[in-house]
Amino acid sequence: MSEIFLSIVSAIYNVFWGDWIHIPLPGGTTLNISLLVVILIPVGIYFTIRTVFLPIRMFPEMIHITLEKGDKQGGALSGFQALIVSTATRVGMGNMVGVVAAVAIGGAGAVFWMWITALIGAATAFVEATLAQMYKEKDPLYDGYRGGPAYYLHALFAGKNNKKSVARRIVPILFAVSGLICWCGVSQVVSNSVTDAFKSAFDVPPIITTVIIVALAAVIVLRKNMTVKVLDIMVPIMAGVYFVAAIVVIVMNAGALPSVFKRIIDSAFDFRAVAGGGVGAALVMGVKRGLFSNEAGSGSAPCAAAAANVSHPAKAGLTQAFGVIIDTIVVCTCTAMIMLLAPAEILDGAPSMGMLVSAMGHHFGAFGVWFVTITLGLFCFSTFIGILYYARSNVAYIFGDNWASQTVYKIVALVMLFIGGLAAYTFVWDIGDIGIALMTVFNMIALLPMSNQAIRSLKDYTAMRKREKAEAKAQKAKTK
Repeated sequence: MSEIFLSIVSAIYNVFWGDWIHIPLPGGTTLNISLLVVILIPVGIYFTIRTVFLPIRMFPEMIHITLEKGDKQGGALSGFQALIVSTATRVGMGNMVGVVAAVAIGGAGAVFWMWITALIGAATAFVEATLAQMYKEKDPLYDGYRGGPAYYLHALFAGKNNKKSVARRIVPILFAVSGLICWCGVSQVVSNSVTDAFKSAFDVPPIITTVIIVALAAVIVLRKNMTVKVLDIMVPIMAGVYFVAAIVVIVMNAGALPSVFKRIIDSAFDFRAVAGGGVGAALVMGVKRGLFSNEAGSGSAPCAAAAANVSHPAKAGLTQAFGVIIDTIVVCTCTAMIMLLAPAEILDGAPSMGMLVSAMGHHFGAFGVWFVTITLGLFCFSTFIGILYYARSNVAYIFGDNWASQTVYKIVALVMLFIGGLAAYTFVWDIGDIGIALMTVFNMIALLPMSNQAIRSLKDYTAMRKREKAEAKAQKAKTK
């Protein structure tokens, strides 16, 4: 029975993550593309065009919204807090382990394609977060708001003349269940990554690391509204310190920067390279790691966006688009620079995460090894408590408003966290990947037909901001 189950999981995994399209490239290489890439990249390009290149055009406005005074009321989040929660899950081991793997397999050129993916994904993140704001509901248990794809999928299939539609209930539930499955799988990956890192760096037995992280997580996630309070402090500090460390590395190696950027661009378009698959490997690894580091299109971050109390839905969308840029263009680039500014001979032969550890050891000595290990632990830990915040909306959609169902899911996730710290079950990781793939597919069912609403919201917000600026300018002229 177990073999049959594993075969089924493997078959479903290959449907989403296997190579669907094989494109021959110059130099004898092949570009292999999975179903998820086939879905997300065209959709991202479509939304980028529909929003008139929002990530570039609206970037100053993203900064403005992030820095403005929050609209937090009661248990609701401010726009900035929603960004913190989503950043907690985006800025995780994907920013470290994922980037290392991308560069190791795809070469320096993978970094360029990660940047492109972030710019494309930001528009998708805007659409899904704006829709989440438009269809959010009051959350009586937490005195705030809840929402996400399950809720706007419900609205899509309901309609004025479609109140008895079976799809109205089933499709949103399928999304919600997919999310809960995915996040349980991620729980195992999180704890396994942390225990492996601490075992390798400090020779700490996995059972000790596991007990500590599970106990800390339980104290946080089982207390009402404690998650956001912890992330408010933890995320800016850990991301900020990691960013500063990368800046120090860049300053220390400023003379090598031009050659590093040249390597990135040359490798991104080097059709002649054979090692690592040339441009094909660079593009595919960059796109894969970029897409699933920033989560754009998967439907995860909208669960945080819906919880925000903002004055206009487009604000939530722009904030989450900014989160994609922070994740991929800033934090992922930090990891890439730390690696690419280290001598190649230091990295040769090292395992995936060992490459980053070796690079940090080169830049900072023994302190660098400590730093990168602890940072990985913090990134993974914030991911876990962040995804349990996401889960609140999905659990409520399936089971209604009751503490029992919320608590049961948290306990299940904590158990998975504990199991993952002691043993790596590959099939559970595959189930997590299947979960995020299904989330993406169900999310796209709503995003494409409902995107016009998000576009109209963006146009309305843009017009409103123009009026505000004109009025402020007129008022300033009067006072002179």
